[in-house]
Amino acid sequence: MSFTAKDVQDLREKSGAGMMDCKKALTATDGDMAKAEVWLREKGMASAAKRTGRVAAEGAVFSYIHMGGKIGVLVELNCETDFVARGEKFQQLGKDLCLQVCSAAPRWLRREEVPQDVIEAEKDIYRKQIADSGKPANVIDKIADGKMNKFFEDNCLLEQPYVKEPKTKVNDLVTLLSGQVGEKIDVRRMARFVLGEGIEKKQTDLAADVAAALEQSKGH
Repeated sequence: MSFTAKDVQDLREKSGAGMMDCKKALTATDGDMAKAEVWLREKGMASAAKRTGRVAAEGAVFSYIHMGGKIGVLVELNCETDFVARGEKFQQLGKDLCLQVCSAAPRWLRREEVPQDVIEAEKDIYRKQIADSGKPANVIDKIADGKMNKFFEDNCLLEQPYVKEPKTKVNDLVTLLSGQVGEKIDVRRMARFVLGEGIEKKQTDLAADVAAALEQSKGH
């Protein structure tokens, strides 16, 4: 399959990669646009792996307010230089990450941050769900481990499907930008605030405490 200059330009607009990299990708994949995008991502991943030991102390804290102040998001995105931090692609990634956190409500950044007691509790639920299947215990454990991948995908920001392009993982966006700018890019922390979150529960708990106190007072 051959490709044209317009194909190179189209791939550049889709991926954000340089013209020469896009041309190399299309050449390597015989002009297949979808495979060329994957090729560019893999190239970015390979480059990013070499940068994992670097220090990324520059960057910015991004914010997003949704529904007239009902939901607020903060995301700290780091890079190695202020030059990259001020770049359009870095700024856009920060905005996209805020939108992701707002829309998909991840509980953690990555699976390594999920507390072990949460993991064991989830696995226990999965084991109980298939306990009556008649499968051996070791097979049940493997199935539970497999189901955990979906749990991480739902709850860890970097493993979530990107809300604007579900076939792409959030981590792929970070890795791709790292490959494009030649620096380590790291999502350091995030926070998501929902107006009134937890207040109803506290009120319910208070009402229960008052009811218990009244009941106790009847005995005196």
